[in-house]
Amino acid sequence: MGLFSFIADKGAQLFGMKTDAQDNAEKAQKITEFVTQMGFNVENFVVTVDDTKATLTGLADSGVTREKVILAVGNVEGISQVDDQLTVSAPTPEAQFYTVKGGDSLSKIAKEFYGDPMKYPQIFDANKPMLSHPDKIYPGQTLRIPTEHGLA
Repeated sequence: MGLFSFIADKGAQLFGMKTDAQDNAEKAQKITEFVTQMGFNVENFVVTVDDTKATLTGLADSGVTREKVILAVGNVEGISQVDDQLTVSAPTPEAQFYTVKGGDSLSKIAKEFYGDPMKYPQIFDANKPMLSHPDKIYPGQTLRIPTEHGLA
């Protein structure tokens, strides 16, 4: 649990830059629908939004699911912080988060973290369904980089 920072002007475009309380409720509803469509197993999932900060509560089936939900929400355009209040029913080794820089590729990131550029599919798999193709990453996007022992 904790507060995670993201780049607010990058990511999935779910809504415009609205800021009043009613619009925050609309943002929360759109984020909830977005995360639900990805098929993550989180019981009693609730999102609240206050301007650019999203707070997440519920019970995730694993640490992997928890991390993917945080990334899915944090990589929504207009969200700069995710307050993770999710609990986990089956803890798993925590992954690192990495913000993509210009010129990065999954193989370059794999070489940096694992010493082997051919392990890029592990990073790709660890970020599904947010990533649809290994070449579709962009600067400012945050990725999940699992430890070699916690790959999934």
